[in-house]
Amino acid sequence: MVNRRLFASCLPVSLAGLAFLTWVFYMRLEAHRAFLEQARLAAEDAARIRAHVVHFAERRVLPGATFADALGRLGVEPKVAATLADAAQLVYNLRGFRTGNRLAVGRSVDGELRAVRYQIDPDRMLWVRPDGEGFRAEIQAIPSETVVAPVSGQVRDSLYNAVMDAGESPELAVRLAEIFGWDLDFYTDPRRGDTFRVLVEKKQYASGETVAYGKIYAAEYNNDGHAYQAVLFRDPNGRAAYYGADGESLEKAFLRSPLKFSAPITSRFSRSRFHPVLKTRRPHLGIDYGAPTGTPVQAIGSGTVVLAGRKGGSGNLVHLRHTNGYETMYMHLSRILVRGGQKVEQGQRIGLVGATGLATGSHLDFRILQHGSYRNFEALRLPPAQPVAKKDWPEFVVVRDRWLGQLPDPGSVRAQAATAERLPASSQ
Repeated sequence: MVNRRLFASCLPVSLAGLAFLTWVFYMRLEAHRAFLEQARLAAEDAARIRAHVVHFAERRVLPGATFADALGRLGVEPKVAATLADAAQLVYNLRGFRTGNRLAVGRSVDGELRAVRYQIDPDRMLWVRPDGEGFRAEIQAIPSETVVAPVSGQVRDSLYNAVMDAGESPELAVRLAEIFGWDLDFYTDPRRGDTFRVLVEKKQYASGETVAYGKIYAAEYNNDGHAYQAVLFRDPNGRAAYYGADGESLEKAFLRSPLKFSAPITSRFSRSRFHPVLKTRRPHLGIDYGAPTGTPVQAIGSGTVVLAGRKGGSGNLVHLRHTNGYETMYMHLSRILVRGGQKVEQGQRIGLVGATGLATGSHLDFRILQHGSYRNFEALRLPPAQPVAKKDWPEFVVVRDRWLGQLPDPGSVRAQAATAERLPASSQ
């Protein structure tokens, strides 16, 4: 009787213990199965990573480097680099391999060579990939889109640096200088606190990187409180041209400077100036720009080359004849890029700054004459081109209001600039 009661009391405990052991065994089995599944998945992921994930090391091409040389600098063995070059040559002439373009070598996580890519231009990429025992090359289009985007910024020292501070390419600074070059001399006119606003076409990759600029539809440069505006329209001959909001053409017979960007004026127009070489007072009937040797010099207006050569104390000189009795001279050049009798266009490079002739240092002595008399270029009022034609005025108003209305708000430009001013230099 006692044994029966003991058995009856122990049976539930035994069953509970058996159930617990069964549950523990089941959980261990499930955990092992889960571990094996995770291990399988991990192995598959690792295989996929080895097969498909490619890490690229990229560099810009150095001067004088060949395709094979550049691959060697990226760790490709000479024999493999030569084979890659042979494959690439089948679809692309490697004589076009250019300094500054991007070359990248892609490897798997195990270090196996998987791809070579070379950016030919903003639109095309050369790819070379393993193919059996060798390599296969092809040229692919680079996906991109064109957007119309607002850009703005504030000048701290120069327009060039202001555009760079806004995250844009120097090309945009050059384009702005060209648009406003008839009214502003970007060597001398910019002031700290000036602002610019632009509405420009950008060609962008999917990553958002800008690779080229298209049309500038509208622009504004606020110089020391005076706002200069530009709207893209067409002149009476149908040629693209820029106009102010009042319909007056921004183009004039002459550009405002024989140089594009900031170089100080070291000597102004004067009837009596102390000559640093001759040590005597004499007229200085031009403007001296203190620019480094090799700085490009541009024709301020279209015309004909009267003289291109050496002339006494003027050193290497280019003398141009323009319409309406105007002539211009560009002196002390290190190199002359035109010849006598040649026709030149406004903005064309005609020489390089130097220190030839009677010069104590590298600079450009620029002079302008009107009907044979030297004039002070800084005070000269330049003749404008034709305004918007009357028949085109209604259309111009629509275009003007559309594009100027899409420029960034002036208040936001000043606010962004004030925030940038408060940031430490390392944050900018």
